[in-house]
Amino acid sequence: MSKQNQQCSKFKTMCGGQALIEGIMMRGPKKQAVVVRKPDGELEIQEKELRFIKDKYPILGWPLIRGVVNFADSMYNGVTALMFSAEFFPEDGEEDEEPSKFETLLNNKLGSEKFTALITTLAVVLGLAMSIGLFFFLPTLLGTAVTVLTDSMLARNLAESVLKVLIFVTYLALCSRMGEMKRVFSYHGAEHKTIFCYEAGLPLTVENVRVQPRHHPRCGTSFLFMVIAISIIVSTVVFAIWPVHNPFLRFLAHLAMLPVIVGVSYEFNRWAGRHDGPVTRFFTAPGLWLQNFTTFEPDDSMIEVGIAALELVLPEEKGTDAW
Repeated sequence: MSKQNQQCSKFKTMCGGQALIEGIMMRGPKKQAVVVRKPDGELEIQEKELRFIKDKYPILGWPLIRGVVNFADSMYNGVTALMFSAEFFPEDGEEDEEPSKFETLLNNKLGSEKFTALITTLAVVLGLAMSIGLFFFLPTLLGTAVTVLTDSMLARNLAESVLKVLIFVTYLALCSRMGEMKRVFSYHGAEHKTIFCYEAGLPLTVENVRVQPRHHPRCGTSFLFMVIAISIIVSTVVFAIWPVHNPFLRFLAHLAMLPVIVGVSYEFNRWAGRHDGPVTRFFTAPGLWLQNFTTFEPDDSMIEVGIAALELVLPEEKGTDAW
């Protein structure tokens, strides 16, 4: 009997994933799998055993701390998987380009694995810097416009909060309208539907997955919205107690608070993912609504990719992946 047929009751799994370019990454308790549908229609599969830093340093698995560690790990592995999927779909003319002298030098000095790790790390740092700049520095800078009308710290905090939400929603809305992103977001929908099907205790078939919802409460979109929401609450309280008027000092204060905000957001998502009730539904509703921008209905070939990826990471022992 297959592993998916062994499951007979509803539960919540710790398995999760990420949409890629024509593919899906799934992570289970012990394994990670990337499945990409190549231009010829065949599936390319990459598997690896997971190693957790908390096993070596238990303190990194403590509440609040583990949120920051898991966020950094997810970003690194996500970028690595995304780069892997992109290799099968080079842009026009890209396959004919020779590596630059600088790239060749680094590759020769570091070796291919260290060179790849360096490029991935730089991509993560750059992506994180752009996100911080867009969702934290820009609202802080634009919020100074309120000081022309009033010196009220409450008004300034409110202005920054509204700007954070507007910029975040606008960013997601614009991304959802980009042609190349629509297929990625459709794979995102396939990932969610596959997880839901497995959690419902149903056999992982295209027919069973197709009818599942595409909005999942433990989605990364919901997590990012929670980061924004909690940052609004924390910064409003902090700046009400210790008013900071200089925009650059306010931004540095936001940076200092960010690890705490990420840690709290992770713990909240962890709690909300384990419980169903009116309270959790109320707090997760905005994140689920935002998934209208980041998840689309997948076709059957995308669902097949999601099923293949999830089956590769399911544990041998039933129930060991329960959340």
